[in-house]
Amino acid sequence: MAVRDRVSAHRDRMREQGFRLVQVWVPDVRSESFALEAHRESVAVALADHANDDQSFVEAVSAPWEE
Repeated sequence: MAVRDRVSAHRDRMREQGFRLVQVWVPDVRSESFALEAHRESVAVALADHANDDQSFVEAVSAPWEE
């Protein structure tokens, strides 16, 4: 059986089970540009001095649901 036929049969079986095929584009985590950007962002987070401000914000917006 050709690969195309096996893939088609597999997709048909999945549809019969109630699944739907969805294709998603995601970042290529193997690329150098991804690694550089991830590093840049992690350094920015590590150097940020907003932990208390962030927690205060979370608590402020969460308060109405805690009552």
